[in-house]
Amino acid sequence: MLLSSGHFCVDMYSSMLAAFLPFLQDKLDLSLSQAGMLVGVLVFSSSLTQPVYGLLSDRFRSRAFVVLGPALAGLFISSLGLAPSFNSLLFLLFIAGVGIASYHPQGAALTHRHSERNPAFHMSIYVTAGTVGFALGPLYITSVIQHFGLPNSFWATIPGLLVSLFLYFHVPGPTSGPAHLEGRPSARLRTVLRPLLVLYTLVVLRSITHSGIASFLPLYYIQHGYSAYTANRFLTIFLFAGGASGLAGGWLASRFSGKKLLAFSFITSVPLFLAFLTSQGIWSVLFGSAGAAFLLLTNPLNVVMAQNLVPHGASTIAALTMGFAWGMAGLLIPIIGSAIEIFGFESTFAVLTLLALPAFILTFLLPDEKAGDKH
Repeated sequence: MLLSSGHFCVDMYSSMLAAFLPFLQDKLDLSLSQAGMLVGVLVFSSSLTQPVYGLLSDRFRSRAFVVLGPALAGLFISSLGLAPSFNSLLFLLFIAGVGIASYHPQGAALTHRHSERNPAFHMSIYVTAGTVGFALGPLYITSVIQHFGLPNSFWATIPGLLVSLFLYFHVPGPTSGPAHLEGRPSARLRTVLRPLLVLYTLVVLRSITHSGIASFLPLYYIQHGYSAYTANRFLTIFLFAGGASGLAGGWLASRFSGKKLLAFSFITSVPLFLAFLTSQGIWSVLFGSAGAAFLLLTNPLNVVMAQNLVPHGASTIAALTMGFAWGMAGLLIPIIGSAIEIFGFESTFAVLTLLALPAFILTFLLPDEKAGDKH
């Protein structure tokens, strides 16, 4: 629960950019391509660099990675409302991403290390805390902006500072786990390379679909006549549905094979997202949220399945299957923004939805075992 509280906090800040965008677009006259660049910079800094922090965490065993993460993320994300230019936004987002990236690998490794029984369910609590925080981030920052104004958005940093202080006094050190989980992952990587690559590819495909839609969802609803505040509330519902479903996925992992759950997750999300694109009003919100829920149902399972393959490098493996995979997908966000400008929201979102079909096919290359089994 200690580690989950930190994960909730850093992911809450990482999702605020989508809610900031309509206000920043109005203030600085940003194009959709520039908005995509902002998302891409944050994704690069917060996700693609995670393997570096994973390697450092596995080697140095310092608590600084989890302790400082929420404060750094909160301080720099919450200051976006003060940015006077596009370049200053890029700088703030890059530094905020350092805090986000430093937390995730060590937080996931510590969760795995202290979960001797049913690690998939415990990981689902950790991951779900993050995704619920990710869902509530837009609602929280929108409320702060609504009450205090965009220039005073920095007040939103308070939870990050408090959580970092809380973690400093209470989080366990990374050296307190059992010895069989210590060490580097490189020795065993060669023997499990194929399933690792499949799991990695599945996360990338899932992330392209989810982050591609989520990043531009407020702008999609604004185009359909809703206010920025209402659009951000719809985004919160979308993100919350996806986040909460991970807890159910962790519970199901002890009863069904990860392979079957992954296949079910991908194939079910397609008709729901297509219904989201062809419906209006509350039905659009409901179908879109249901699609996100089924798509992210197995989000925690990917991490546990990969860590079970390489238990000696839990931080590094978590970074590869969480942050780095999401980061690779995030590099496409600027391209997705440009595609929306050319082809429109509906056509671009439909292409993103159909990426779940090759992902469904790839799941059949995975070993057929329960993700809740810890090797």
